[in-house]
Amino acid sequence: MQESPRSTVSSPEAKLGLKVEDLWDVQEPQLSPSEKLNSCFESIPVSAFPPAPSSQVVEINSDSSLDEAVQMLSKHKILSAPVRNVEAPEDASWIDRYIGIVEFAGIAVWLLHQSEAAAQMMSGSSSVGLVPGGSAATISSAALGTPAYAIASTAIGPGILGPEAAATMGGSFFEILTSSDFYKNTKVGDISGSFRWAPFLALQTSDTFLTMLLLLSKYRMKSLPVVDPGEGKIENIITQSAVVHMLAECVGLHWFETWGTRKLSELGLPVMKSNQLLKVHGDESVLQAFKLMRVKRVGGIPVVEGNGRKVIGNISIRDVQFLLTAPELYKDHRSITAKNFLTTVRKYLEEHQEASPLLRGPITCRKDNTLEEVILRLDTHKIHRIYVVDEDEHLEGVITLRDIISKVVHEPPGYFGDFFYGVVPLPKNSSV
Repeated sequence: MQESPRSTVSSPEAKLGLKVEDLWDVQEPQLSPSEKLNSCFESIPVSAFPPAPSSQVVEINSDSSLDEAVQMLSKHKILSAPVRNVEAPEDASWIDRYIGIVEFAGIAVWLLHQSEAAAQMMSGSSSVGLVPGGSAATISSAALGTPAYAIASTAIGPGILGPEAAATMGGSFFEILTSSDFYKNTKVGDISGSFRWAPFLALQTSDTFLTMLLLLSKYRMKSLPVVDPGEGKIENIITQSAVVHMLAECVGLHWFETWGTRKLSELGLPVMKSNQLLKVHGDESVLQAFKLMRVKRVGGIPVVEGNGRKVIGNISIRDVQFLLTAPELYKDHRSITAKNFLTTVRKYLEEHQEASPLLRGPITCRKDNTLEEVILRLDTHKIHRIYVVDEDEHLEGVITLRDIISKVVHEPPGYFGDFFYGVVPLPKNSSV
């Protein structure tokens, strides 16, 4: 068999692929390809996964301000980071050492919730908002101080604040917000109620690839810290992107080709069809798009025009960073629509010569493309989703990194027991 250039490169991912190949060759011949892959990945410990770049294993102290956290995430070009409890002793276990994972999206949505709750209090409303995770946003003068009320009153006056109001204010809302004492003085530890897990769902170095792949696909995890219980700290962070990159490096190997050369339609992809997709029209508020992504727990939304079937762009949850790190981009826009968000950010990236998926138009494929072609396209462009279109370029669905990984393994009966029962919602056609 002639191997592809990728599979002959001595990268850690390619070497790992060859290890799977060796395991594949000794499997019982009567096993199906699916059962063989499950067996192979159940035999490899997570400790064998190539380590993430040092720039991605970043910790943020619990006493860092939201401003410092945003700058740190932006500097390292990452979406989230574990939060280290500064009050924990050096010899603490990992459960006590960390209090959770902070995300770009979580910070942005939390800020909007707090601002909205402050405005409600100013107008005499008895209701308060809920921060992500379900904790009541008990805003008081002692908690926020005068600066928070200044945000509400200076921005638009009492009674209305939040995504709807911010959408009509343009950049002034974010310029006021990100320059406020409230933003600069609120600590990451103060928003721990918005973290999904306490502290987070982690893999141990002895866990298997099968566990890791199932968590990143069926159980909707975007990234997984790997801990060594004896060390009490994070050894690695495995992301969906890293797994798909590993698969891309394995093109040409026999185990990969058994399913990678099949067409998308043969594999039941896309799972999420066009009529099930969350979408945002170009003239709709980009803030509503971010809020929708957070509430529905999806990683990106296509920007469409016309009858909603023509894709003109993609906005992902990681793009919320531009609202917080470069709010001056929107000072000339009264309404931050999805379309002018894309246009403004692309111009900003070009001027600063920064590489980003936003500089390209939407990446698409057809149902008759192979899984291998889609994996290579996702890995080459460093994107998390690809839109499926027909011959007329009309939207037919979306394929995400999670969809790809879900085609590699399946969960054996009772594998996790009742660990996730009632904790992780699993919609019939979930695709994040």
